[in-house]
Amino acid sequence: MHPFSYTRASDTREALDAGRHGGRYIAGGTTLVDLMRETVERPETLVDISGLPLREVRATQGGGLRIGALVTMAETAAHPKVRALYPVISESLELSASAQLRNMATIGGNIMQRTRCTYFRDVTADCNKREPGSGCAALKGHNRTHAILGTSDACVATHPSDVAVAFAALEATVHLLGPDGERRLRFADFLLRPGSTPNREQAVRQGELITAVEIPALPRPLRSGYLKVRDRQSYEFALTSAAVALHIRGGVIREAKVAAGGVGTVPWKLPAVERHLVGERPSAALWTAAADKAADGARPLQHNRFKPELLKRTVERQLRVVGGTK
Repeated sequence: MHPFSYTRASDTREALDAGRHGGRYIAGGTTLVDLMRETVERPETLVDISGLPLREVRATQGGGLRIGALVTMAETAAHPKVRALYPVISESLELSASAQLRNMATIGGNIMQRTRCTYFRDVTADCNKREPGSGCAALKGHNRTHAILGTSDACVATHPSDVAVAFAALEATVHLLGPDGERRLRFADFLLRPGSTPNREQAVRQGELITAVEIPALPRPLRSGYLKVRDRQSYEFALTSAAVALHIRGGVIREAKVAAGGVGTVPWKLPAVERHLVGERPSAALWTAAADKAADGARPLQHNRFKPELLKRTVERQLRVVGGTK
């Protein structure tokens, strides 16, 4: 670990001032400290924001939900409003990491976490995300767990967050505060596909601080849930996952929100699946036909050619579970 200075922000203004001068924000530290130990990250200054008043979960005036950036994963998953209104969020969090990490890690930190690609974390390997222009060792290396959607010639690493898949499905908004004031970003615009600049992963400006994630009001009744397929049942990242939310009224699907994880360089929204569902009546045949569109545009690599079919089956199964039709 390289030497660094540490300061604890007593209020938001102090945090923004330190961030504007190059400080890196840290709260739970469950990702950043690991990367510092591995010398992947080498910040000169850490700004501890854990004391800031960003720990509230509350309903919004429009009927949505606002989750403060410093609410922990465990607190979010257990919150009565989250469990009642958006079980897909609770389920995605409870299937993440370990209980110890969920008690420390924050929502803001979770969506800022960096990939678990082994080449990214091995400082001796070529990685454009870590060292732009060095190459991507995963392209011709062991790429079983890597992305098949949203990839580029520069990077094929998957985004690791589970709750980010739920946020993508629900079309959440990220609230930011920076030197130029407040702004809001659609979740689809917050996380960036690699393109030719895989080292830039979020659309966060210098010194900006995530203050909250807001879930929009969605029509009721809303059924939702999260399915995660992995090599083992605990403390493992997804091979594929599916976040599904359906509004069914009068026996017809009026609105559908679907996203996938474990397969994309960012949490992957599935609009073709959603379009196939809306206006239809739930049935086994519908789930199969809609899920068949989940892997549209996939570019599998040498070792993950199983992922397109696994993704389709994952989405189909979760549509059956949430839709209530076997």
